[in-house]
Amino acid sequence: MVSIRPDEISSILGICVLGSSSWWVASREMGNWAYFLKKQIIWTIPGISLFYLVLNTNIRNLLKYSKIIFYILFFLIFLTNITGITVNGSSRWLVLGNLRLQPSELIKPFLILEASNLFAHWNLIKNDKKLITILSFGLLIFLILKQPNLSTASLTGILFWVMGLCGGVKLSSLCSFASLGFITGCISILNNEYQKLRVTSFINPWKDQQESGFQLVQSLLAIGSGGLFGQGFGLSIQKLQYLPFMYTDFIFAIFAEEFGLLGCTLFLGFLAAFSFISLRISLKCRNNYTKLVAIGCGVLLTGQSIMHIAVATGSMPTTGLPLPFISYGGNSLIASFFIAGMLLRCSLESTGFIGMISTRKACN
Repeated sequence: MVSIRPDEISSILGICVLGSSSWWVASREMGNWAYFLKKQIIWTIPGISLFYLVLNTNIRNLLKYSKIIFYILFFLIFLTNITGITVNGSSRWLVLGNLRLQPSELIKPFLILEASNLFAHWNLIKNDKKLITILSFGLLIFLILKQPNLSTASLTGILFWVMGLCGGVKLSSLCSFASLGFITGCISILNNEYQKLRVTSFINPWKDQQESGFQLVQSLLAIGSGGLFGQGFGLSIQKLQYLPFMYTDFIFAIFAEEFGLLGCTLFLGFLAAFSFISLRISLKCRNNYTKLVAIGCGVLLTGQSIMHIAVATGSMPTTGLPLPFISYGGNSLIASFFIAGMLLRCSLESTGFIGMISTRKACN
């Protein structure tokens, strides 16, 4: 009997939801209703290949070689602030021929690995090394914030904070870092007019529903019109170019419109189950390194999903975070597959919690 993993369920669901949410705008703007769907499927192939590569690589080997890749992507993030292309006011992408790279997405798995390297034996590391590493993480968050990309910077800060807490960093130090991060975020909002508008429109989007509050109002209309059982798969009205970014930043709103409260409840139940599995894997890990990697994987995928849903439902200011495995975007998909592979690798290396690992190799 072949089991189905959570990442496979998410990928299949993502392809279906993306196809439904993007076909109208793809037909109107690209002349091909399957344009975004085809590109996402193409990105899925290297994503799955990378997943199996990570799944068959020892966590210690990943930790050993992560630093060089981390600093290469660190440098690429620096380059986005100088030569990156600007889309919707943010410079997050580098263009290499026909390929668009978003280093702030690709670096996410290596954030987890480098944080694990730091916090696994926090009390045994010399203070100068701690300082240098923390400063490098701080500089990274600052560079992401400069793009500007407040959502990813916030998610990165939350990831480091939680992994530091689990790694034994003193709570007083963590509170100091959290305060510094909050102040930095406030300064970024005050210095970027579009971020300021997003925060003010989040408080009362109906006040300026044709301008700054337009996205959130349309998202709330989509979710509200879903009702209990939804409009039905493929029958969303808001995706007919009423809701901007319906296949990326607001794809959950289209999902809610088509599948209703029942579908959203099932989706949140799946997310809760994934969180429980991640926690159980981390508790069963044999050493601090794999334990922290498992925690980081769970926090990043679950946290990013929650933040995406919170934006779509008006529970937090509008940000540009994709929904893992579901939103359109090759960089996000590759990073999500990498993180899922690390989580299941931690499961393999734990004390026997391998129930979610596919048995297809045995079948072959």
